[in-house]
Amino acid sequence: MSNTIVFDGNKVCPSKIVCVGRNYVDHIRELGNELPKEPVIFIKPNSSISNQLCTHDVDEIHYEGEISFLIVDASIVAVGFGLDLTKRKIQSELKERGLPWERAKAFDQSAVFSHFVSIDEDVSCLRMELYINGNLMQASGCQYMINTPAALLKEITSFMTLQDYDVVMTGTPSGVGEVKNGDNFICKLFNDDDLLLQHSWQAQ
Repeated sequence: MSNTIVFDGNKVCPSKIVCVGRNYVDHIRELGNELPKEPVIFIKPNSSISNQLCTHDVDEIHYEGEISFLIVDASIVAVGFGLDLTKRKIQSELKERGLPWERAKAFDQSAVFSHFVSIDEDVSCLRMELYINGNLMQASGCQYMINTPAALLKEITSFMTLQDYDVVMTGTPSGVGEVKNGDNFICKLFNDDDLLLQHSWQAQ
């Protein structure tokens, strides 16, 4: 059974989630990574989609808040807030060995989304805020991205077909950290100063 997200009140089914890594300079510095020469792109499958924020009995889970776009006819039609959940220790081990990230990034319930709302083509003034237990942990926007959403869409579609309702996650700014059981997450998305959506999860 395929997992769904909510777009303007209706359930839709992405075939995949295309994720972008290292798209904010402050986050690259935060993790001690090199500045990429081209967008770092990886995939999360439909089975990773969740509307619940879950911790793990064994592995430490880190959150990465991201502005996320819904694609229809190879164009951005809606925006939502996504949490790219990561098994950071496993990811670090895989990176050191030059191996793919799927074990650390593509596990079940590793892509947690708010609902999505329709948006105009101009996304340059979009910005995000993520609060955990009332504290602002992440705040940034499209103007601080190394690769703009339009540039990312052009790069992705140069080698991969985006089917209707696929999601593009545009990378995370600094402020990532561990998800702890009982944590209260509140995300907000703004277009300039206008609040587009707000959503909350409690980690369990």
